[in-house]
Amino acid sequence: MRVTPCQAALAGAIILNLLLLFCVWHRGPGGSAPSCRGPRGVPRVTVLLRDFEDFENDLAGTARSFASLPAPVLVAAEVAPYPPVPLPGGVQLLPLRPVADRPPVHPELHVHTRHVALVPDGTRAVPGLLERMRDALEEGRGDTRLVVAPVGTAPPRCLELQLEPRTWTARYGTGEPGVCRAVEGPVVLLLRTRDLFALPFPLARPVPTAIFIQAALRGWGLRVVPVAFPVSRRPPVSPHGRWKAENLGESRQRRLMRDLGIKLEVLADGGERWYGCSKETARCFGTVHAQTPQYILAGRWTPPCCLRALRETARHVTGMLEAAGVRYWLEGGSLLGAARLGDIIPWDYDVDLGIYREDVGKCRWLAAAAAGEAVEDTEGFLWEKAAEGDFYRVHYSRSNRLHVDLWPFYPRGGVMTKDTWLGHPQDVEFPESYLRPRVPMAFAGFTAMAPNNARAFLELKFGPGAIENPQYPNP
Repeated sequence: MRVTPCQAALAGAIILNLLLLFCVWHRGPGGSAPSCRGPRGVPRVTVLLRDFEDFENDLAGTARSFASLPAPVLVAAEVAPYPPVPLPGGVQLLPLRPVADRPPVHPELHVHTRHVALVPDGTRAVPGLLERMRDALEEGRGDTRLVVAPVGTAPPRCLELQLEPRTWTARYGTGEPGVCRAVEGPVVLLLRTRDLFALPFPLARPVPTAIFIQAALRGWGLRVVPVAFPVSRRPPVSPHGRWKAENLGESRQRRLMRDLGIKLEVLADGGERWYGCSKETARCFGTVHAQTPQYILAGRWTPPCCLRALRETARHVTGMLEAAGVRYWLEGGSLLGAARLGDIIPWDYDVDLGIYREDVGKCRWLAAAAAGEAVEDTEGFLWEKAAEGDFYRVHYSRSNRLHVDLWPFYPRGGVMTKDTWLGHPQDVEFPESYLRPRVPMAFAGFTAMAPNNARAFLELKFGPGAIENPQYPNP
């Protein structure tokens, strides 16, 4: 008798349903339902080894330990480790870096279990512990998407983690048991395979930091299993190996923070780690068009490293001007920030100062810039005449063009005016009486000089209520 495709499909569906009914309802001799999972102690979790160095590693021993559970073990690396590592039979190496004459490797296609454990180098397997972590994940509260277990004898430190994408900042604090968002110390991380490979950076290093930050951005809950995996006994790393590992670790951390859009980490002890621009690098953003930096369009504010550089440049410039007897005052959006916050407006990208034009020759750096020479002062700040008109710029450095603009005004009939107008709405003349006298005002961590009636001065330039009513993304 000829079997039609429809009959074959129907028969297959009936057989599949019978198998499911058998798993759910059939009782064994002891009266308990047999599990459709594998036997106890077989974790049905893929072990992924990612955090290790090419040199002085314990990769073979770690892979052998977990493969003996038995569990599928994958080793993921940019390229095959060198010197070559004798991996146990059945352990698969996944080279992540594309090679022109080979098809790309997709790690997610090599994981055939519902759960995956990211295991650090030197960890030793404990029968049943991966299964316990898996059960903790599946039986946890609704937002639990990540389970960790410590490695070694030192207890892990539970941390709170708050991400502030708009200000490019990650803040750590001391967490309470049961509400960790991150853990300090070596750990095994277990999560669902689909969750891991739904992340934009699933295998970025250092692995724990990458996973914790991406999990916190998504509001994932984290649960700590209080049972530790042992660590291997191996000879101490050589001084050269330690130096290499530290340098590579720092490079990876910086690359990860760049990819995740983090310029500043505030640590639980109050310390800070900076990842953005410096005097030796270009600033974090390119040419500004229509007075709107690219990061504003991405929903972010000025990177904290740029604000730090602007504060440092403003303090330096005002100090130089005061020492030379150049009369200056906070102008435009910088004065608005001082009146509103005592600081630079969080989305501003430069600092504006007015100066008396007749005082330019009193400062050697300004005089050199006025003569058409870009000059670097003794602390590496670059003074130059702006290409756009009759004003000056002081850059954070020759490489980093974060800057303070110096606008030369002169009195004419009791009104302060200047020769270059760039069409900004707030760019208007004003009575000299606002500068007689100038008054000190807190700004960006120091005291600067300002017009004597900041509110009236700002409302003349920006309109009524300018201090109380920010016009984001304008001042």
